Amino acid sequence: MAATARLSRRLCAAALAAAAGGAVLLYQPALSANDLNGGSQLSLIRQRISDLNAAVPSRAVQESALIGSSPVNPLDVLVIGGGATGCGVALDAVTRGLRVGLVEREDFSSGTSSRSTKLIHGGVRYLEKAVFNLDYGQLKLVFHALEERKQLIENAPHLCHALPCMTPCFNWFEVVYYWMGLKMYDLVAGPRLLHLSRYYSAQESSELFPTLARKGKDRNMKGTVVYYDGQMNDSRLNVGLALTAALAGAAVVNHAEVISFLKDEVDERIIGARIRDNLSGKEFDTYAKVIVNAAGPFCDSVRKMADKDVRPIICPSSGVHIVLPDYYSPEGMGLIVPKTKDGRVVFMLPWLGRTVAGTTDSNTSITLLPEPHEDEIQFILDAISDYLNVKVRRTDVLSAWSGIRPLATDPSAKNTESISRDHVVCEEYPGLVTITGGKWTTYRSMAEDAVNAAIKSGKLSPTGNCLTHNLRLIGGDGWDPASFTVLAQQYVRMKKTHGGKVVPGVMDTAAAKHLSHAYGSLAERVAAIAQNENLGKRLAHGYPFLEAEVAYCARHEYCESAVDFIARRSRLAFLDTDAAGRALPRIIEILATEHKWDRSRKKQEFQKATGFLETFKSSKNAQFHDGKHT
Repeated sequence: MAATARLSRRLCAAALAAAAGGAVLLYQPALSANDLNGGSQLSLIRQRISDLNAAVPSRAVQESALIGSSPVNPLDVLVIGGGATGCGVALDAVTRGLRVGLVEREDFSSGTSSRSTKLIHGGVRYLEKAVFNLDYGQLKLVFHALEERKQLIENAPHLCHALPCMTPCFNWFEVVYYWMGLKMYDLVAGPRLLHLSRYYSAQESSELFPTLARKGKDRNMKGTVVYYDGQMNDSRLNVGLALTAALAGAAVVNHAEVISFLKDEVDERIIGARIRDNLSGKEFDTYAKVIVNAAGPFCDSVRKMADKDVRPIICPSSGVHIVLPDYYSPEGMGLIVPKTKDGRVVFMLPWLGRTVAGTTDSNTSITLLPEPHEDEIQFILDAISDYLNVKVRRTDVLSAWSGIRPLATDPSAKNTESISRDHVVCEEYPGLVTITGGKWTTYRSMAEDAVNAAIKSGKLSPTGNCLTHNLRLIGGDGWDPASFTVLAQQYVRMKKTHGGKVVPGVMDTAAAKHLSHAYGSLAERVAAIAQNENLGKRLAHGYPFLEAEVAYCARHEYCESAVDFIARRSRLAFLDTDAAGRALPRIIEILATEHKWDRSRKKQEFQKATGFLETFKSSKNAQFHDGKHT
């Protein structure tokens, strides 16, 4: 009743508002109770994470921590999956004082978590459903997502920011409908509000978004309503979660795959996993009191390792996005059309100096490297062309990718038809907790729910409650939007020419801003490599990524392959597939120096990265036959 009363007060207030217009750190174990003498657990963890001289333990040290577990001295929690949820679980568990390990078959954020819409959204569409269907459950989803949206932006301010999104209106009913709906969205957000929404006339809208068409097929734009959601650099945020968990004491290892479970012979409870290091081929056993399955779209295959007859709970959905040149959208303003002529949502958002557009929502099969279909790319191009005054061309597509949304059904639900956009936590087999579904915005609370379930399953003894509400991720502490000026003023980019001569270059604003946003308060460490090791040259013409980043990521961010760098540490593959291909030889050369690769490994890396880039359908590698890819 109290919740209903609060809702009623908020909706009344919304109506009133509408009327008004208005260095090196060796491996450290998780914190124990003894660590807490003389200071709070949260302040100790923050101190570890914000230490600018600290570096995460090496991958070899992390793997040794997994191998060092035993039946008599197991980990508390072993997490399978290095996406947003899996890394979130590792961070949550280790900051509660538990002994934690995490393994990821490919790389952190290699699946769904790097192929998102890049939005941190509160769920304005859920609000519409809540109002029209009088569905309090949908409204709770909105409250929850808005809370997590605000917290995520505050916990990683260098990687997340508020983004205004413009919705065009073509009759006065739409103006009133969207304006009132978004004012209600503002009010429901309450203290979690990013900025107030507002109406702009057609003339004002054209000035803010020059490529927006004022006139279309038998319609004239009456104006637009602009509201705010969040935007992020998703895979850098995911890697930041993994690194933060590592600094807090978790043993996180990428390119390590669970190939089978270890079970207690008496009660059949899962007590560990057989793991294969996919870089060395070495296999080893890791023991844990509880295993958390956070494998995203692949969580059913993990569940089947425990019970081959288990019923699938994942309903995979494909979301395709394309990247276009920056002139399609102005810097700092997105375009969202809630309902196109066929009822779908389309958007165009500025992202890392380019424009990302999407999206599709269609059934798909689960694969490691999903590829966008030409029909899906063309649908997005056709949909956005209805709202722009510029010619929309297939040849402008710099990159196109597909991501798999792991929509889930609750295995305990009586109605198996109900697919949830919310997350599901279940323990169908003793010792194996599965967390799936949900969305990027709510990864932190998903992780909290999974850790709570793991504590209950394994009868674990954490030293405290969940601490991740107000925990800045690595690089976030001490960062502010003006931090890039220090890089621009105090560092130069020393560049080695093809002839071997070293020449100085300016640490220009674009490069300084990029380093500041990508690495936060640790950006000076990257700039120092660019200056002191002659690695200040750009990797690709027209993009701010520097050679120094390859060396830094290899040393301090578990970057173990060329694909790790072009796709997840930098976003070059997502921004411009062809530019990533041109940068590959130099990236591999630097990684070979850092990891001591031989000629055979370098050739293997080039072939694997080239094959990876072929799944990103830029205009250059698009091949057509009767309108479809061959």
